Amino acid sequence: QVQLVESGGGLVQPGGSLRLSCAASGSIFSFNVVGWYRQAPGKERELVAGITSGTGLKYADSVNGRFTISRDNAKSTVYLQMNSLKPEDTAVYYCYVGYVGGGYWGQGTQVTVSS
Repeated sequence: QVQLVESGGGLVQPGGSLRLSCAASGSIFSFNVVGWYRQAPGKERELVAGITSGTGLKYADSVNGRFTISRDNAKSTVYLQMNSLKPEDTAVYYCYVGYVGGGYWGQGTQVTVSS
């Protein structure tokens, strides 16, 4: 069992930046899928960014060029660098680690982009 704790969310003005972190209670080295998802009020959860071993990086079109996902296996942490934030990026952000068939979710961290 792996527990994930996200941090780094908060309130930011449009055009600002945030870096989300997802710290795992155990090693993430063996997991071949890590990702960040988000869910805005009244909307379904959607993939924001993901890393799949052997396949590479994937970004939602809406964040491509603004967000960067990375993983640090030594620190058992997954990051999401978010730049040029827009009000439509407002959502609860969740991290995921595991495999294509299943894995673990964090509890979520709120990101609010507003002036």
